[in-house]
Amino acid sequence: MSDQHTTPGATTAWITTATADGPMRVFVARPDRPADRAVIVLQEAFGVNDHVQDIARRYAARGFLALAPDLFHRNGVGTLAYEQHAEAMPLIGAIGPDAIVTDVEAVLAHLTEREDVPAARTAVNGFCFGGRAAFTAATGIGGLGAVVVFYGPGIAAGPHAVVDRAKNIDAPVLLHVGSQDPTIPADQVAAIEGALTAAGTDFESHVYKGAGHAFACDARPRLYAEDSARIAWRRTHAFLDKHLPQAA
Repeated sequence: MSDQHTTPGATTAWITTATADGPMRVFVARPDRPADRAVIVLQEAFGVNDHVQDIARRYAARGFLALAPDLFHRNGVGTLAYEQHAEAMPLIGAIGPDAIVTDVEAVLAHLTEREDVPAARTAVNGFCFGGRAAFTAATGIGGLGAVVVFYGPGIAAGPHAVVDRAKNIDAPVLLHVGSQDPTIPADQVAAIEGALTAAGTDFESHVYKGAGHAFACDARPRLYAEDSARIAWRRTHAFLDKHLPQAA
């Protein structure tokens, strides 16, 4: 590893792993004790920025090996500021299902080969664009331990919609969305829930009254809804502890 740093409860570093589409940087947060479970944290539309890295560190502090791949590695953008929303849209629009599956498979291969953590002990947790990416990964990769989607637009509508592939998901799924999120209207939430129900998927879906998009992003005070975020994270931790229990 390179650029290694130690923060309370975690040691962090950037590594590079191979994908079918070239090398990809991955931010790694390693807990201060050996980990037999992992979380792949998938970025918002703005790259593996400080907030995404902080989420990885929080997971490490809870005993997970956390990895956040740079899904912008094909264009070399790195990160964007939150006010660069217009610039971010075409970048995430260019990342279709095949690319997402390729990148998540590369991280899973690294976990299996280098960390001795199998897919069955790995969760995928995505936010915003990463929420769509997490759901997409689950439709194309079998055997994941769990999937958590925070406000992922584009799952049920748009050029990269994958709701029709829900039947392929064999991992338990947890979904969080704000009732006031214009990017995921109620009919799309219903479509996702309907597809998962028809597929017999083990899932939970929670709609947070009054919350909008990115309601759990405490790096964006204007959008952050503290009460909803706290409940969503409590549910997330319980969900992961249920499906990926920590070794005794």
